[in-house]
Amino acid sequence: MPVTMAVCVVVGIVIGTFYANHFSGNRLSIINSSSNKLNNLLHIISDQYVDTVNVNNLVEKAMPQILSELDPHSVYISAKDVQMATDDLRGSFSGVGIEFTIRHDTLHVQQVISNGPAERAGLIAGDKIVTVDGDNFTGKTLTNEMAMHRLKGPKDTKVKLGVMRFGEKKIRQYVVTRGDIPTKSVTATYMLDDETGYIRIKNFGENTYPELLIALAKLAQHNFRSLCIDLRGNTGGYLQSAVQIANEFLPKNRLIVYTEGRKSPRQDYRSDGRGSYQQLPLVVLIDEGSASASEILAGAIQDNDRGTIIGRRSFGKGLVQQPIEFNDHSMIRLTIARYYSPSGRCIQKPYTAGDTKDYDEDLLARYEHGEFFSQDSIKHEGKEYHTAIGRPVYGGGGITPDIFVAEDTTNVTSYYKQASMSGLIIQFAFEYTDNNRQKLNDLKSVEDMERYLQRQNTVEAFASYADHQGLKRRNLMIQKSHQMLERYINSRIVYNILGEEAWMKYLNADDPAIRETLRVFREGIAFPQAPKPATGTKGKQDNKKAA
Repeated sequence: MPVTMAVCVVVGIVIGTFYANHFSGNRLSIINSSSNKLNNLLHIISDQYVDTVNVNNLVEKAMPQILSELDPHSVYISAKDVQMATDDLRGSFSGVGIEFTIRHDTLHVQQVISNGPAERAGLIAGDKIVTVDGDNFTGKTLTNEMAMHRLKGPKDTKVKLGVMRFGEKKIRQYVVTRGDIPTKSVTATYMLDDETGYIRIKNFGENTYPELLIALAKLAQHNFRSLCIDLRGNTGGYLQSAVQIANEFLPKNRLIVYTEGRKSPRQDYRSDGRGSYQQLPLVVLIDEGSASASEILAGAIQDNDRGTIIGRRSFGKGLVQQPIEFNDHSMIRLTIARYYSPSGRCIQKPYTAGDTKDYDEDLLARYEHGEFFSQDSIKHEGKEYHTAIGRPVYGGGGITPDIFVAEDTTNVTSYYKQASMSGLIIQFAFEYTDNNRQKLNDLKSVEDMERYLQRQNTVEAFASYADHQGLKRRNLMIQKSHQMLERYINSRIVYNILGEEAWMKYLNADDPAIRETLRVFREGIAFPQAPKPATGTKGKQDNKKAA
């Protein structure tokens, strides 16, 4: 009997091994559920596919596709792209401290960060970096990603840069010690008039709130009595930063925003009453580029009737992403909840899971529908909600402003569209700056720069430049769009020489949203008023309050 049992065991092992080796691809000895199909598939491909396959590359390509089936904002970020994706929000990164552009296969230094590593080493705006650590750094293979990879690096490490300077034939050599480079969220702070302060917030990062406090302190030195916060083009960032800023302007125990998801219980964010500017007249500017955290702040101000929202309907991103990192330092940003404004509306615009085409083209559809030019063209697909004093607001797609400002297209021509969309204006502005840097560097204010450029006929110079670049001259169209062309061209030259704050100051001088902002403050109507009762209701008003 023992011998017979031993023989049976051996035979069983042999038969089992035979079947495992020959039929494992057809019948896996595991529970074939959806959760492990992917692992099994990759194992089968690696083990049995006709050609050699790099499974890691296959996974890298598959991850974005899988997440795209969920919603438009759940994304995969490869390990090599994680730093680039998070630098803007972290408040700083380690590098040499320059702003650059690549022109004619060469890296041109557009601006040098004040007191940064590059400036301390001796680099100036207009320099061309042609070698890095002795290697050639020019040619058609040079990309923004390659440049950032070579110039960024751990703090206190050194990089040797070969630089060609204007008017010189010999390459200069500089050794730059990399250091912490701040990334500013608050990019402009100045007075619009004697009483009105202006703050532009580009995104919501780790340091946005302390940057805002510094900006407010700067305006306080000019005795500002009203404030405009510009969130146009602000694509968002950290929810907490938006909450901290809203808290600065709201009375105690006001709901700022709440989040809720299938696995994320409702979480309320409320003001603590410690804000220093709870009674300050306030205007918030938004447009179709304002999203996520921008909409949290604008929604909190609007639903609490704390200030006036001016501009155009915002983007409509009401989904909250949580970063989850893998062992190889790649990560996903997975949507875990939706956020809701104080009145209870979700601002997320409609989307179809797995189909991002319509979602990606939503702004184009709005433009073609006429929404950028007429408030009556705005389609409210969500239900009606009410602010704390009963004003109607709508969910289902962005924040609709209290005061609409149309996009000015009166003098837009096909020539202007081609010139701006092709990048030719930015290219021309940089070359003009580079060729006239010595003269332009003597102009220290926006006003001086504007007066000088108006005498230079930059539109004519651009038209000749663009004609040589393939954009055929159209004199009648150039004449019709002359003011818009001049404004765009000159603004980029101002940016190249004086920086981002001066650039915004130049553009805001002729901005209809800024004009409307000043009117609101001048007429004392920044604080919204309760709607008048409808005729025949005998004064009865909607008593619904913000949650």
